[in-house]
Amino acid sequence: MTLTSTEHQMVRDSLNRLRDEFDTRSLYFYEALFRREPVLRDLFREDLAGQGMKFMTTLAVILEKLNDEDADAAQYTGLGRQHASLGVKAADFAPMGEALIETLRAGLGADFTPELELAWHKAYAQVAAAMIRRGAIPGT
Repeated sequence: MTLTSTEHQMVRDSLNRLRDEFDTRSLYFYEALFRREPVLRDLFREDLAGQGMKFMTTLAVILEKLNDEDADAAQYTGLGRQHASLGVKAADFAPMGEALIETLRAGLGADFTPELELAWHKAYAQVAAAMIRRGAIPGT
């Protein structure tokens, strides 16, 4: 499910609109994630503010070359392996995606249209699949 060029641009533009709020949005993301899956809290370090900023910044970098997975192969491999070493399983990516969508919806409000939501679902699915595959993240 590859993004069209229009969807890719929509996703990048929407994340850029939140750039000045990355610190608060990233904390919102982790709150949303831990509401869904409290057991995942133990996989993350105490400094969620720093972790969150790294998450949002890395997401922005990955989105720049989203439809060219080979361009980001090393990054996907590294991120996937890092997540696997922390104990993240492939099944954990679903609640992470839900938390990301909730975070974007809260941050963008009425600008988070159904079309933009679909584009984000597609973008996240691509990123998650690449990290799982290249990082050899176990299923459960």
